[in-house]
Amino acid sequence: MSIFQSIKFRVIALGIVLAVAGVLLRLLVALPFAQELLRDMVAAQQLSIATYVARDIDHSIQARRALIGELVAALPPALLQQPEKLAPWLAERQRVNPLFNSGLLMLRPDGSGLLAQSPVVAGRDMLTYSDSDWFQAALRANLPVMSKPQRGRASGEPILIMAAPVHDAAKRVVAVLAGVVTLNTPGFLDRLQEIRLGATGGLLLISPADKLFVGASDPALVLKPTPAPGVNLLHDRAMAGFRGTGITLNPRGVEELSAIATVPSTGWFVVARLPTAEVFQPIAAMRGFVWKGTLVFLLAMIAILMFLLPRILRPLTDAARSMRAMADGTRPLAPLPLRHRDEVGDLVLGFNYLVARLHEKEAALKEGAARLEFMAHHDSLTGLYNRAMLEDRLQLALARAERDGSHFALLFCDLDDFKPINDQFGHQAGDAILRQVAARLLDGRRRTDTVARLGGDEFVVLLTDLDNARRTAASVAQQLLATIGIPFDIEGKTFVLGASIGIALYYGTGISASQLMSQADSAMYQAKRAGKHGYRVFDKAS
Repeated sequence: MSIFQSIKFRVIALGIVLAVAGVLLRLLVALPFAQELLRDMVAAQQLSIATYVARDIDHSIQARRALIGELVAALPPALLQQPEKLAPWLAERQRVNPLFNSGLLMLRPDGSGLLAQSPVVAGRDMLTYSDSDWFQAALRANLPVMSKPQRGRASGEPILIMAAPVHDAAKRVVAVLAGVVTLNTPGFLDRLQEIRLGATGGLLLISPADKLFVGASDPALVLKPTPAPGVNLLHDRAMAGFRGTGITLNPRGVEELSAIATVPSTGWFVVARLPTAEVFQPIAAMRGFVWKGTLVFLLAMIAILMFLLPRILRPLTDAARSMRAMADGTRPLAPLPLRHRDEVGDLVLGFNYLVARLHEKEAALKEGAARLEFMAHHDSLTGLYNRAMLEDRLQLALARAERDGSHFALLFCDLDDFKPINDQFGHQAGDAILRQVAARLLDGRRRTDTVARLGGDEFVVLLTDLDNARRTAASVAQQLLATIGIPFDIEGKTFVLGASIGIALYYGTGISASQLMSQADSAMYQAKRAGKHGYRVFDKAS
């Protein structure tokens, strides 16, 4: 026998195939599923961080806007005419609430210069502000306005300016109060640089209206233009209003998992980003572990199977040797001993069962003969006696009646309106009705009575040992008409049938069986001619 045909080889091969299939299942199904779960979990965490940072930035901006408005409302109008007192007033407010770390400026209404500043920054008093977009917006607004992120002309630092107009009693703008804050100042955008995501991830703060990086974990990106459309598809969606999470390639070609949240008061958005290589690093480590673990497992499994299989299969080889000896005649045919209830034990039980089946086949032959005998005397569709058995029972009834003078009655039953059912609904429905009719005819009959089917929709009921044959036969006929008149339910359809019954009575007149059948048949046709759904007793005069 070839080694490739041996059970040992097949078991080992099957073990290898199952192990490899298990690895592929884990690699192709389980690990991708785990990777999806990990991605969703990290994305939810990043979105939570981005939302927290966005709300913190929004709170900081709202606080600074509110402060500018409060300072304008609290400014004594007379100070605008007293610059020597205006600067200390600004310095005191800056000291009490230093939200604008680059200073507070009071500008002339034409933007040509400063009325006062605190603290003093060299070169700032030489600047004009009339052309600044935020200055022009402040002249037209009643509420504080905010500039776009920009670099300070005096300091060179990335700054943001909040400004509000100062009106006189006639509602004319007499000055503009501006607060300047450095973007990366503590308590403002410094969290963008403090919060790190993984080893190389971080945060971005983007102004879609200005197409600028307002802040970033990487200071080199601050106030740099955002990528051009088409470079980063998720960024393009964010610029168009998308908020949520997704995976995209950054301009350097690195795949990143990003979460995007809005800063409500500005229209800016925060991006929390982390390279997917870091996100899925646990999955990659697990994938390597699976491959290594599988290789070690396969080697150990092959060694164990090579050692154990010959011992496990020894009872099988012994059983095969014994069967071959029985087939050759060198050992008598006998059941094999059962040692263990395992697969080999099942084989031994199968062999022993084969021997026992020889006796069962003999018994089956006898049972088949009995069934053939039953089929010879019964109708195959309804299980009632057939015509031959009816004739035998009728001959016995005649013989006994002649011997002891007893009476009996023969009821010939033919269903009314049965043929249209076969024609319209098929023989399957008709056969179902015939079986139910047979069951109803048997219901209530004595053990001495005989119910037979002659064929088609014709049935015969033989009632023997009757004291009053006419009365009993009429009562049974009425009961049969009533029970057959009950609607038949066949596969959800309801059928209503009737029957015509002819009755022949035997009173010891020496009539033959065929004559009785003919009389009952004749009476049945009388019932049909009388309108169906009734019975008639044979009368010689009719």
